Amino acid sequence: MTFTALRNVTGLCLVVVMCSVVGSWPAHAAKPSPGTYTGNLHDALYRIDVPAHWNGDLVMLMHGYQPVGAPVSTPMTAADATPVFLKKGFAVAQSQYASQGWAVSDAIADTERLRQHFVRTYVQPTHTYIYGFSLGGLAVAASIERYPHAYTGAMITCGLTVSTSDILARGVVTPLVAFDALIPGVIPDLAAPDSPAAIAPDAIVRALEAHPKEAAVLARRLEERPETLPTLALYYMVLREIEQRAGGMPVDNRKEVYEGFGDDVAFNRSVHRYSASSEAKAYARRNVTLTGHVEVPLVMQWNAFDQTIPPRFHGVYAEQIRAAGGEKWLTVLDPVGDGHCDFTEEQTSTAFDTLVRKAGAG
Repeated sequence: MTFTALRNVTGLCLVVVMCSVVGSWPAHAAKPSPGTYTGNLHDALYRIDVPAHWNGDLVMLMHGYQPVGAPVSTPMTAADATPVFLKKGFAVAQSQYASQGWAVSDAIADTERLRQHFVRTYVQPTHTYIYGFSLGGLAVAASIERYPHAYTGAMITCGLTVSTSDILARGVVTPLVAFDALIPGVIPDLAAPDSPAAIAPDAIVRALEAHPKEAAVLARRLEERPETLPTLALYYMVLREIEQRAGGMPVDNRKEVYEGFGDDVAFNRSVHRYSASSEAKAYARRNVTLTGHVEVPLVMQWNAFDQTIPPRFHGVYAEQIRAAGGEKWLTVLDPVGDGHCDFTEEQTSTAFDTLVRKAGAG
């Protein structure tokens, strides 16, 4: 897998939508004119698109994970799904966020700030929806838990809707230490200050090719395919970036008993053990922990196979919502497509139509 392919699994593909106006909002107006408006709020670029026949409703859009240092266009470019909403007559507002990487806290704050900016600058939309994909799905879930009265409904596709502490332990550290235990010498020490910020996917590819038996064990246990396991390079990069934010290792696996990796006794003897700093664990809890308490319609959909966010995570938030008594708000659509955030415009449009219908606004 090349770095180009690795970038594709982050669910961050952005396209430029050409609109008739690019500029800043007028100082006083009752209704936005059709066009594209860009600017900066608290060090976060933003973009607002208004279609020619605006229906008075707004979609707040939250993008996925962007590696630290990834190029950022000024003015901000539009996410792939933007045209879907514009064609339906919805205005779309999206923030670039003030930081990259695990920018969940910034994503929540910057998107809420942009929503308020829209209301202050123009009119209160008749209905406001929020949509996010990949890591943006986690930020959407946290946003509707924190600001339930701000939104008519929410949609999450290919979402990483698992609390940060859990995703780091189960989704990041477990795969990395498992790879290291079965195929040593490739994954650096996860907590060492002098370990590199990233590893090349090609190094993982070569190791997997040299150890096909171990690759099969990993793929089966992690609900992956051998050819998608180089995504571990993304997991490693995410963990190292979060350690920089958190000020240390946020996961403690010293007492973890791993199962399903072949000879479990031998595996647990050989797996690398890490202790977490209290500060880093607290950071992970703050950024963010989901409760499952929702009060607006939520539509969720995943791809049938997702190499970045495997099926073992797809039902986690849905179960939280049900456990919190919110099942009436939840709609989980059948999975479609093969790949991370691999949805056609028609599929995204159909999912959003479902949300509008569930919200009683269509």
